[in-house]
Amino acid sequence: MLITHLHHGLTTAKPSKAQLTFWFTLSLTFAAIYGCMALQQAFSSDYVVQDDARQHVFWMQRFIDPGLLPNDFIADYFQSVAPWGYTTFYQLFATIGIHPFLLNKLLPIALGLMMTGYCFGVSLQLFPVPAAGFLATLLLNQNVWMKDDLISATPRAFLYPLFLAFLYYLLRRSLLPCLVAIALQGLFYPQILLISAGTLVLTLVRWENGRLSFSRDRQDYVFCAAGLVVAFLVLLPFVLQTSDFGPVTTATEAKQLPEYGEKGRSRYFVDNPWEFWLVADRSGVFPALWLPPLLLVGLLLPILWRSRDRFPLLQQVQPQIRLLVQLLGASLGLFIIAHLLLFKLQLPSRYTQHSFRVITAIAAGIVLVALLEVLLRWAIQSQSLKKQQLALGITLLLSGALLLYPSYDRSFPSTKYKVGQAPALYEFLQKTPKDSLVASLSEEANFLPYFAQRSILIGREYAIPFHQGYYDQFRQRVTDLLQAQYSPNLEAVQQVVQQYGIDFWLLDQEAFTPHYLASNRWLRQFQPVVSEAQTLLEQGITPAIAQTMPRCTVLSTESLILLDTSCVTKPPSS
Repeated sequence: MLITHLHHGLTTAKPSKAQLTFWFTLSLTFAAIYGCMALQQAFSSDYVVQDDARQHVFWMQRFIDPGLLPNDFIADYFQSVAPWGYTTFYQLFATIGIHPFLLNKLLPIALGLMMTGYCFGVSLQLFPVPAAGFLATLLLNQNVWMKDDLISATPRAFLYPLFLAFLYYLLRRSLLPCLVAIALQGLFYPQILLISAGTLVLTLVRWENGRLSFSRDRQDYVFCAAGLVVAFLVLLPFVLQTSDFGPVTTATEAKQLPEYGEKGRSRYFVDNPWEFWLVADRSGVFPALWLPPLLLVGLLLPILWRSRDRFPLLQQVQPQIRLLVQLLGASLGLFIIAHLLLFKLQLPSRYTQHSFRVITAIAAGIVLVALLEVLLRWAIQSQSLKKQQLALGITLLLSGALLLYPSYDRSFPSTKYKVGQAPALYEFLQKTPKDSLVASLSEEANFLPYFAQRSILIGREYAIPFHQGYYDQFRQRVTDLLQAQYSPNLEAVQQVVQQYGIDFWLLDQEAFTPHYLASNRWLRQFQPVVSEAQTLLEQGITPAIAQTMPRCTVLSTESLILLDTSCVTKPPSS
């Protein structure tokens, strides 16, 4: 009796309203649980910030206090590359008193719930079995919360709800909401708009009777034409816009930069071709797609489909399932184009990793329910108690593996929240003039724009080499700072201080040990300056700035020293 109810509850393709509500609510519940787990980390300390928010949110303090970060080269750059919709969204909340930093922590759970709602809807349009919709949302959530896209609340966090909204309204044949979703994609994360446009074009093509043909559905042409017009209008400003920090780095130029090399900050040119084309974060077609492992069962859908006589529930799959194939084709096409036009469409992996997650999650939901249906039906028809117990055991085991996955993966959810370790430093700098500039090679510098609200000369987190106009200056700053910090000549320090208007110089306590430079993978990119500095330290030559520490230190912690450069540039009194 139990197994009969279970079979009906899991596999019914004609659900009652109560069944739909149950599975939809369960989907949202797990999305909320995962979001709350992330929130717990977000508010675990006064100085917590998401890794990518340090780049894409810190400059939004200007919405609250326009006097902050004045003439800040780094802030100006990241503000200039932020999509208009993303910027306006945060600015609107700032006008009603919600600080961008607070919003950044609250947004992921809201975006996760929206993503879940639309994913459930899309799954139901393709396969009207609500249990499959729940499984698709569960797997998608588990995968997304293992990556730092949604949790970052940066532009790419918006792509999941907006992209699934586009698919949902396209399947529902709701033209206006579909066009709104397309427009919002362009305003928040233009890369996903290109995939949507490509998908619309492919909806005009059919594979029938072993050959290609064109759709005979007039609505396909209406949606495609209207969608492409909206996409064109939204993307036009991006095409016409000229950047103060351009042009985009070309592939030829990138190959000359160690930043793009095997050990670079923006690792792209990976030596292993298998890794480069398949799983590398920036160039691969499947980066970080395979968690949780059960997501992989989605790859079985084409195999099961060929044997659908053995899986009768697959008869419920709707003809619109071809949308997943069209989406796959559009993603792969753009992946190839992005490789051919390297960096003009940004990173190739962005055109496959997000859409593939959606495709495999929905496919996995269908496959799992189809397999369970066969298992439970086999047990029921056998009328054997042992076989029914076996089927129930397998179902429970599978359910446990799905629902409890986060509990046996200690890194779940992978929030990449970073905790600032120098509250005394942040509080000290907050009391300095708003136009103060801090120079440092320390990792701690990456936290200062966010927590101390003061500008920095350079910081590893902000070393993004996509635009020459930005990165050429940035690289020169790093080189100048390295040369000055390890020079035995105080004039070199004074020259850099005067050139950039540096007010404070932040040092790690171990900054003048050879190991400090040898172990810093990021600084090792700046040759030959780093090797020359390391040689001086190994020869026992003391850098000039180190000799100013006794008289110019204004703050000292267990790991950091802050120097006042107005003191450093003065000759020591006799």
